[in-house]
Amino acid sequence: MTTLIRNGIVFPMVPNVADALDPGSVLIDGDHIVAVGAVDELDVDPRATDAEIVDATDHAVLPGLHNCHLHSGLLRGTAESMSLWDWLKAYVDPAHKALTPEIARAASMQCYAEGLLAGTTSVMDMWRFMEGSADVAAELGLRATLVPYVADEAGFDYFESIASNRRLLESHAVAADGRVRTWVGLEHLMYCTRECFAQAVELMDEFGTGLHTHSSESIWEVEESLKRWGRRPIEVFYDRGILGPRTVVAHCVWLSDREIELLAQTGTAVAHCPTSNMKLASGAARVGDLRRAGVRVGIGSDGEKENNNLDLIEEMKVASLLQKVTTLDPTTGDPWDVLALATSEGAAALGLAETTGTLQPGKRADVITVSMRGLHTTPIMHGELFNVAAHLVFSASGRDVRDVWVDGRPLVRDGRALTFDVDRVRAEAQLAAEELFERRAKVLESM
Repeated sequence: MTTLIRNGIVFPMVPNVADALDPGSVLIDGDHIVAVGAVDELDVDPRATDAEIVDATDHAVLPGLHNCHLHSGLLRGTAESMSLWDWLKAYVDPAHKALTPEIARAASMQCYAEGLLAGTTSVMDMWRFMEGSADVAAELGLRATLVPYVADEAGFDYFESIASNRRLLESHAVAADGRVRTWVGLEHLMYCTRECFAQAVELMDEFGTGLHTHSSESIWEVEESLKRWGRRPIEVFYDRGILGPRTVVAHCVWLSDREIELLAQTGTAVAHCPTSNMKLASGAARVGDLRRAGVRVGIGSDGEKENNNLDLIEEMKVASLLQKVTTLDPTTGDPWDVLALATSEGAAALGLAETTGTLQPGKRADVITVSMRGLHTTPIMHGELFNVAAHLVFSASGRDVRDVWVDGRPLVRDGRALTFDVDRVRAEAQLAAEELFERRAKVLESM
């Protein structure tokens, strides 16, 4: 199938190039992009002769967005106004004890569907019972990097294990024509023993896959790490051998200069979760310092319970404004820079830079269109006054996404889902959430 996305405002998002084709077109043949260029040029391209034409006038055309840190879940709006560690003990951990494979699958279905409608074509999901998540990703058509919650410290053995992570790697190391992958997951420094870290490294090396974990999200965590090991969390990670170009660490709010150096030195990437860090009063990550040091940084929503939505376009705005207000520097959080975090930088963080993240010939056709026809995105200015990058970051939201393709397959058309029924997904999520809360109540009674 050939598709010509015609006469849009095209953002190729090639690294270190802040430029758009205004107007421009993108030609897709099968699952790949075959041409990106001026409208007149692609109109006469012989490969576009029988193409389906998608009129992108007054729409931004972007690479699909990468959510570099997500937890599927069904706790939205029920776990509010608590500090991180109290929140985990009171809400999140009891829900994990009550979770079933069926509930976990319904949670992934809702979260992936929500993200897809808002332009997210790739997620890194740290969750449980992820065979169901793999099935959901295959059904909906997006890319998913699956990361089981592994924990083995005393009192946390209800999470996933190295053994269950291995089973998922054996069944879903790569699935759904390459769109679904499994990585090794470590829940948290305080939840995993030294032996678990060593086993995780062995598993990562055996399967040639990546590793994902959390770190340095709160001051308490840094203080506790210093108390237990005499080292800050990222330094402990370095000592335990998990840092490297195949590792992504979420949050990284409370970093020393030395820890930033270690991340850069080892090629470790960071998933920045600004809304979650604000909501849980964790703090603001040093994104500018990380990037100046050469650390790859992608954007993550974190879970639906600590965000409370999975709208990465909104997340870009928060990422920019959080940098500005915490550094008192209005030049930080530039729209082009933040767009890169959600597209090309996010793809690089997830090890997908050769596959997706930019609109270039040879890349997989993961493409979205975002309408600029709303009152909130008016006026559209061209030439020297070009303002569409600013509109995308500061004015638009996921509700402005009109079309989504992954591997050239249309998944959303004119704002309507093509691979799932929204009402059915919502109804199933509602029932699953009600069951989860009933089960969690019994868990709390027994504690």
